[in-house]
Amino acid sequence: MKVIESDETLLLDLLNTTPVVDGTSLDRLADADAGRRWLTGHGQPSSDDEWRAVRAVRAALQEVVRGESDATALARFVDGIRYRATFEGEGITWNLELPEGRNAAARAVLAWDALRLAHPGRLRPCANSECRLFLIDHTKSNSARWCSMAVCGNRMKARRHYQRSRETPTD
Repeated sequence: MKVIESDETLLLDLLNTTPVVDGTSLDRLADADAGRRWLTGHGQPSSDDEWRAVRAVRAALQEVVRGESDATALARFVDGIRYRATFEGEGITWNLELPEGRNAAARAVLAWDALRLAHPGRLRPCANSECRLFLIDHTKSNSARWCSMAVCGNRMKARRHYQRSRETPTD
């Protein structure tokens, strides 16, 4: 299955809804109103069932991407997904049918699996141990380490520079 760009964005944005800001962990889907706004902003149905499912799949996906859980943790979110073939014009069109109340959750898992197959290892946690964000590495060399070069990359480089300068003996 080809990754649909909007579903890749949905996946990454979902994974990144638990940032650490000024040393405090946040949950951008903590309450139903915030969750429904987030879902609507990503073009997804915004029911309470969708909000609960997207919070649950987020936790499972974060554990899978971090290597803390295996992919079977995602099975319940794809249960009931179907592809239906219809003839249109000269050929067949495949339509994705998603379970009601788990539309966004199912799309996020499908996007994760498509990335896993097409671009293994490209979806990963930020290398900054104090950061809880994720990145999809689109570089040719697959060498991106931080969710943001401007934030985490600069912090990590500054920290290493400071440590090196303190370790260098002065005459």
